[in-house]
Amino acid sequence: MSPTVLVIDDEPPIRRLLRVGLATQGYALLEAPDARTALALLKRERVDLVILDLGLPDRGGHDLLQDIRADHPDLPVVVLSSRGDEAGKVEALDLGADYYVTKPFGMGELLARLRAALRHQLAAKGERPVFTVEGLSVDLVRRIVRVDGAEVRLTPREYDFLRILVLHAGKVLTHAQLMREVPASSDPQYLRVYIRQLRQKLEADPERPRLLLTETGIGYRLRAPDDGLG
Repeated sequence: MSPTVLVIDDEPPIRRLLRVGLATQGYALLEAPDARTALALLKRERVDLVILDLGLPDRGGHDLLQDIRADHPDLPVVVLSSRGDEAGKVEALDLGADYYVTKPFGMGELLARLRAALRHQLAAKGERPVFTVEGLSVDLVRRIVRVDGAEVRLTPREYDFLRILVLHAGKVLTHAQLMREVPASSDPQYLRVYIRQLRQKLEADPERPRLLLTETGIGYRLRAPDDGLG
């Protein structure tokens, strides 16, 4: 059965673009020009993924996202945001959005985000015991980390941060999300220190990371095994 995507956007040209682009990739499509229509569709239709534009005519996109998360906690949501709206992106991610795509966007980038969001939905139903990407291997059961086959010693806190990133590989985690998951300090500088230490131990070139990526002004993302976006 083809995945069904609910597109919530008040701009007809955007909906038309998505209708054509998603149909060619085998997705079924539902369309909502406003929040009221979107909530009605979510109640009566099977939806596998949501594309949400934050600028809706009848209600704030962040408020709608909260409602979607309350009623459908496992439903993947990809947010469309305006260029330069860093605060809006961070708020959406903190409210539970899985990804954001900045307008204007390329269809290839959006499709990659959709595939990743659907993968994470499936992965959430069963934690993978061993995570691997390029030369990095993380055994979540035995808490063993290897780089190119050689075991790497991490401090307990370094491992805690890495484990959260592994469980959400491919997804941007905000600074606030990471600090909530590994509570120790409210100072963002504390988080930057641990990310730097992880890069020193895991990256071939810590100054040019390929695995643990920075999303400027937002947070961090661990590259997924089949992520071509890093």
